[in-house]
Amino acid sequence: MMLTLAAFLLALGLLIAVHEFGHYRMAVACGVKVLRFSIGFGRPLIRWQPKGSSTEFVVGAFPLGGYVKMLDQREAPVADAERHLAFNFQPLRSRVAIVAAGPLANLLLAALLYTLVNWSGVQQPAAVLASPEAGSVAARAGLIGGERVARGGFVGAEPRDLQSFEELRWLLTRGALEKQDVRLLLTPTGSRSDEVLLRLSELDASEANLELFHKIGVVGPFTRPVIGPVMAGAAADRAGLREGDLVRQVGSTPVLDGQQLRQVIRASVAPGGAASAVWKISRGTTELELTVKPDQQQEGGVLIGRIGAYVGAMPELVLVRYGVADGLWQGLVRSWDVSLLTLRMMGKMLVGEASLKNLSGPLTIADYAGKSAGMGLTQYLLFLALISVSLGVLNLLPLPVLDGGHLMYYLWEGITGKPVSDAWMERLQQGGVAVLLVMMSIAIFNDINRLFG
Repeated sequence: MMLTLAAFLLALGLLIAVHEFGHYRMAVACGVKVLRFSIGFGRPLIRWQPKGSSTEFVVGAFPLGGYVKMLDQREAPVADAERHLAFNFQPLRSRVAIVAAGPLANLLLAALLYTLVNWSGVQQPAAVLASPEAGSVAARAGLIGGERVARGGFVGAEPRDLQSFEELRWLLTRGALEKQDVRLLLTPTGSRSDEVLLRLSELDASEANLELFHKIGVVGPFTRPVIGPVMAGAAADRAGLREGDLVRQVGSTPVLDGQQLRQVIRASVAPGGAASAVWKISRGTTELELTVKPDQQQEGGVLIGRIGAYVGAMPELVLVRYGVADGLWQGLVRSWDVSLLTLRMMGKMLVGEASLKNLSGPLTIADYAGKSAGMGLTQYLLFLALISVSLGVLNLLPLPVLDGGHLMYYLWEGITGKPVSDAWMERLQQGGVAVLLVMMSIAIFNDINRLFG
C-alpha cells in the first residue's frame, strides 16, 4: 500500500511538474512575467522565491494538477510599464507557443523515458508463440504454438524486426484496435521462412483487454508446461503433483506448452463437478500417471477449473537494448505510435466504436503505479512514459479548460483576426467543465469496477 501511494504521488508530481515547467520556460523565453509556478492546488505546503526572481514556487496540498500564473490584464490590472510583460499583450504566436509547451513537454518526457529504457536494456520474453486458443485468429491462420516470430508489420508496410514478445503484443494491439491485418515472418524452418497473415481487421475490438488477446489467440509467450509452486490442500496437491513436474499429456490430449495446459484446466468443468483426467508427467527421469480432478470456481460469472498451482515455466528471456541513435529513434517512434493510438481510441469512443471502459481514472493509475514500481525501475519508467503520453494527448484535445481548448480559441483568432468574445468563452468553459466531469465520473466508475468489481 505504501509503495503504491509513494509511486503514485511521485508519478503525479513528476508529470505535473514537467507539464507546468513547459509552460513556464516558454513563457520566460517569450518575455512574459510569471507570478507563480504551482504543483498542486489548495493551501501551500511549501513555498519559496529565488532571489532576484519574480516567480513564487509553490507545492499545494491537493496534488491533482498544477498551474503557472502569469501577469495578465484579464485577471488583474497591469501597470503601463509592464504591459509588454503581460500574457494577453503577447503576439498570437507567443501565446500559442506558451500554451502548447506544456503538453509537448509531456510528450518529450515520454520519448526521453522510452529512450533511457532502450539504452539501458530490459529483459523481456522472447517472441515465441504459445498455443493459440481454438477458433482464435491465430489458430485460423494455422499457428500451433512454438513458432518464433522474427519480423512483423501491417499489411502494405515494410515489416520490422521484433526483438521480444512485448514488441509483438504492441503490434497486435495496434492492429486489432486500428483494424489492420498483420503479417508475421517466422524464423526460417527448413529452406524457407514461413509467413502468417493475422486478419485482425475482422475482429470486433472495442477495448484493449485480456478478452481481446484471447480473440487474437496470442495471450502470452511460450512456456514449458511445468508445474510451479503448489498450494497445500488444493487439487494439484491432492492429486500428487509436485513443483517441477513436466506435464506431457492430459487424458488423450498431448500438452505442448503452459498456455495450452492452462486452457485445458480452465475447460475441465462438467455438470456436478469438475471432470477428472489422467495426467502423464515427467518427474526427473521418472514417468508417472496421476488422476487430477480440478476444483471449480466462478470467474466473471463463468465456471472454470483450477488446480491451485502455478502452471508454466518462466518464458525464454532476451535482452532488448539499442544503441545511442537507434534507442533515441525508437523512443521517438514509440511515443508517436502511443500518441496516435491514444487519439484514435478517443475518437472511437466519441463515435461509439470503442468502449468507454478504456477510460481510466486515478485509482487505476495508482494501482498500475504500485505494480510497475514493484516490478523494478524499468517497468516504472515505462509506466511513467505511457501516462506522460496520455497526459500530453489529453491536454491537446480541443476542450475548453484544457490547453487544446485555448489553442482552439487562438485558431479562431488567427482565422478571423478577432479573439473569442468573453460571453462565448464563458459558455465554452462551462461546457468544457461539464464534459470533463462526465469523463472523470466514467473513469472513476471504471476504476471501481476493475479494482473492486
